[in-house]
Amino acid sequence: MSTTTTRAVVTANRAGLKPPRQRRTATPAQRRRNLRETLAGYAFLTPWMIGFLGLTVGPMAYSLYLSFTSYNLFTAPEWVGFENYIRLFTDDPQFIQSAQITLVYVLVGTPIKLAAALAIALLLNYRDRGAAFFRSAFYAPSLIGASVSVAIVWRAMFNTDGPVDTALSAIGINLGGWIGNVNLVVPMMILLAVWQFGATMVIFLAGLKQVPKELYEAAEVDGAGPVRRFKAVTLPMLSPVIFFNLLIELIGAFQVFASAYIISNGTGGPAGMTNFITLYLYKRGFTDTQMGYASAIAWVVMIAVAIIAVILFRTQKNWVHYSGDDR
Repeated sequence: MSTTTTRAVVTANRAGLKPPRQRRTATPAQRRRNLRETLAGYAFLTPWMIGFLGLTVGPMAYSLYLSFTSYNLFTAPEWVGFENYIRLFTDDPQFIQSAQITLVYVLVGTPIKLAAALAIALLLNYRDRGAAFFRSAFYAPSLIGASVSVAIVWRAMFNTDGPVDTALSAIGINLGGWIGNVNLVVPMMILLAVWQFGATMVIFLAGLKQVPKELYEAAEVDGAGPVRRFKAVTLPMLSPVIFFNLLIELIGAFQVFASAYIISNGTGGPAGMTNFITLYLYKRGFTDTQMGYASAIAWVVMIAVAIIAVILFRTQKNWVHYSGDDR
């Protein structure tokens, strides 16, 4: 032990402090073993890295390049710079309309879906008898997802002379079908999204099970009623789950495609009211073979979703309460 280290140990002992720890030098055998473990870890990660680079990063980088080109699948891409992006916002009214319809669908449908999921989760949280059956019943629509079969059934239900239209006509409400009505087709699409709230409900229910009962008992002792307990206890304790569901549902709402395609027969009608931005992207890319232009649309959507996600993460400190957080 060197003189400096000895003095440091003596000084630390006199002051009642722990002596400084000496840095141990790894032996050659230990270094070889650490290297083997590191290489083994990278070896296990290699299949995932190959898939990630080849199936995610590579296609994304290529689509970014294509967004700056004029490419129709039959000729080589021709570099046009920002022409596709400028055209989107200055010379494409269909894109503006599809963006507006998508925003309405996202901003209206997402809160309604979250509210419905939370309401059912609250009811199931206070019910013991038959809770498993009702959880399964409400979760069942989410198992099939936004599939083609669901869209076909939904189209048949809300079409002219369908069960919904027939039932409403029986009580004197004649709508003439929802599919061809420009004022009702978007609400019908929102209703389809809200109907599949089962997965969101299960996550809310799991969050409610984690709220300490002592908080409700303390609030009840203080004279808080059900509404006050919900606002002062349930919402703050459930805010991280609300934030998670909000973020996931917003991202998912921007990706609506199958239901819009089936219900409108791929046209985006009536009057473009189901021409959601993903459907418009598909039509530009695979119907009109404007792959460069479609790539620009895809990147605009991705940037818009990323901006919304950043805003949510930046503002969460104002309304999301994490257990043990002293903010």
